[in-house]
Amino acid sequence: MKKFLGLQVPTSLPEICTREQAALLVYDMQTGIVSQIKNSEAIVANVGRVLKAARDARMRVFFTRHLSLPLELMGAFQLRMAMAWQRIDEPGLVKPWFLRDSPGFQIAPALTPLSSEAIFDKITMSAFEGTPLNIALRDCTVTAVVVVGIALEVGIEPTVLHAIDLGLIPVIISDACGSGNADAARRSLESLAFEGNTLVTDVATFTELIGRRGNDASALARA
Repeated sequence: MKKFLGLQVPTSLPEICTREQAALLVYDMQTGIVSQIKNSEAIVANVGRVLKAARDARMRVFFTRHLSLPLELMGAFQLRMAMAWQRIDEPGLVKPWFLRDSPGFQIAPALTPLSSEAIFDKITMSAFEGTPLNIALRDCTVTAVVVVGIALEVGIEPTVLHAIDLGLIPVIISDACGSGNADAARRSLESLAFEGNTLVTDVATFTELIGRRGNDASALARA
């Protein structure tokens, strides 16, 4: 930990991935999105491993869900985005895939949130736009966000860039992030690495690290 003018400046993964400083963000792991990913079983399993490790360590956990507005409430951008996703060229052909009560809107059953965890719904790509996520993190004095979910090249990259603008340190667990296009996902990671503020790790490293931290915290609580 670097120190300067009374500040503590974390620079390494062990300093950042602590239950006190970081929260886990599970991004859009909805049944209707998971079903579109080729290696969905592996991604769900890896997100599950991360989620279990975070819960065991008593880390704060937040989920997001992408919400479709009814067709009558979609504006021009919402229609344009839906047309691009559904590969159609007429707004009248758009089908709202993620209406609130639809099966595809729900979080994958293997990852069902606990009552102690929050779910924020959004109509944007960034998890911070139009949701209480930033307020909730700030109120808990969280300074870093660990991100898993789908899709890396569509919603996770803009969420990470937004986190940076908010002064939060982003950590991506790359093998717990699904993608619709592997080349685009690789370019996203390369772009974030070039920007320089994002840490990238894997499931094994994170679970080992947060597990050790969680055990340390439990030992201190018992002392």
